[in-house]
Amino acid sequence: MAPLRTLHVNTEKGWRGGEQQMAYLVEGLRARGHGVRLALQPHGEAAPRLEAAGFDVVRTRMRGEADPFSMLRLRRIVRAYRPDVVHLHTSHAHALGGMAVRWAGRPRPAVIVSRRVDFSIYRRSFLGLNGWKYRHGLDRIVCVSEAIRQVLVNDGLDPATLAVVHSAVDPARVRDARPVDVRARLGLPAGCPLVLAVGALVGHKGHTHLVAALPALRAAVPGVRVVVAGEGPLRPDLEAQARALGVTDALVLAGQVTDLPGWFHGVDLLVMPSTEEGLGTSVLDGMAAGLAVVASRAGGLPELVDDGVHGRLVPPADPSALASAMTGLLLDPATRARLGAAGRARVDMEFVADRMVEGTLAVYADVLRGREARSPA
Repeated sequence: MAPLRTLHVNTEKGWRGGEQQMAYLVEGLRARGHGVRLALQPHGEAAPRLEAAGFDVVRTRMRGEADPFSMLRLRRIVRAYRPDVVHLHTSHAHALGGMAVRWAGRPRPAVIVSRRVDFSIYRRSFLGLNGWKYRHGLDRIVCVSEAIRQVLVNDGLDPATLAVVHSAVDPARVRDARPVDVRARLGLPAGCPLVLAVGALVGHKGHTHLVAALPALRAAVPGVRVVVAGEGPLRPDLEAQARALGVTDALVLAGQVTDLPGWFHGVDLLVMPSTEEGLGTSVLDGMAAGLAVVASRAGGLPELVDDGVHGRLVPPADPSALASAMTGLLLDPATRARLGAAGRARVDMEFVADRMVEGTLAVYADVLRGREARSPA
């Protein structure tokens, strides 16, 4: 493929899974000789990180998804850079960037949108805006899982506009990380069975079901501790739930963790009890470290974990099934090791960053070929 000029727009101020996926993508594009420019929030976490990595970053304030001033600023960036591809990495970027491209005039770049969540586009639609923006002004929606693609098909979108490119991880980032003695850091008993959950303390991550599973889990596995790495608005509710169930000693809310890759080396099992999950890159990180996984059959998680091969899958919002699956694996180290090894091998074969970059480039190429074919001779 001839070198492309790509513009990437992200409206988030924080740094979560979507921003890490964008970073993997632009690193891969640059390594393959493609041009990369990023439009990012001026005071967010992404701009300084990617500037430090040597990327061409334009800091531009982006507010909401219907702010005309933000659209005008993005239009100036599009006109100045004249990209072949504009890749919009967040929902607000989709609205702002889509209009900016429409206003920028000809030649119009290809417009690619990333979709990382597995709920209907109408659930959080402002004045019905999503129904319009997902049908006009874009060339392809890149879904990070087949589950997301199916949600969009059910929402009535044209399947021809949808592509699936799974998110990915850098296994070396986890495997080369300095191991963390999680028990010592948190002041837990040496050798206690230790389960790790990773995710913001928000409703769809399913932590209330995890806490509800603790009485049965602790009865079957005395001394077990479940550590949740993440912060969020549900912390007081989860603490109150643990007190009401009498399991405060078994639950550790560790807050935001800055050296998370090393934590995967210091626990026995990874659990992901989400009720909604676009894909689940924290699960991929854990699998890359050789951990067996207990996950719910929600969103894209079954696309990562085959039940009985890489871990255990349980119905969403089912504390009893969650407790049973965790108990079975904690009491069976040999099976845990076998499942963990299979998961590590799967990540190496299917979910590495290079594969995600190549899949995304294939979407770019397909869209650009189609545009050329439709152009008048």
